[in-house]
Amino acid sequence: MAAPYGSLPYRHVLTLPAMPSALRMTRETTEQVLAEWGISLRHPAVGAALLILDELVTNSVRHAAALSPNLTVIYAADRDTFAFAVHDRHPHRPSLGTVSAGPVGNGLATVMEVTLGLGGSAVVREDGDGGGKSIWITLPLETPT
Repeated sequence: MAAPYGSLPYRHVLTLPAMPSALRMTRETTEQVLAEWGISLRHPAVGAALLILDELVTNSVRHAAALSPNLTVIYAADRDTFAFAVHDRHPHRPSLGTVSAGPVGNGLATVMEVTLGLGGSAVVREDGDGGGKSIWITLPLETPT
């Protein structure tokens, strides 16, 4: 679960039980962390980040909890970048490049649409032992000129 964004000066880690209450705790912690780091909650990327985190945490709670009783949310930022990940110990690694919305919808398709629409990036990083993964999202925080 090594963070690929070690050069970003602001970091925070939150570990929670993989239960529905993790959604609320993740949202509250995200807002608190961003405020502490001086990132306005009114920044256009913040609402998107909260939506993406909701989708990723929901996926971990729904699909990974049986094999991963806890999930971890990792945050990192600097003046121009907000990066975050949701980590669980379920071995399934989705292929983000091939997700598409189906008839019942697909949260990862939403994640990719929002991320790419903001000029961000997404990557799945496998744990060293192959027993889990982190889905990392990076969003720019620069203000367009």
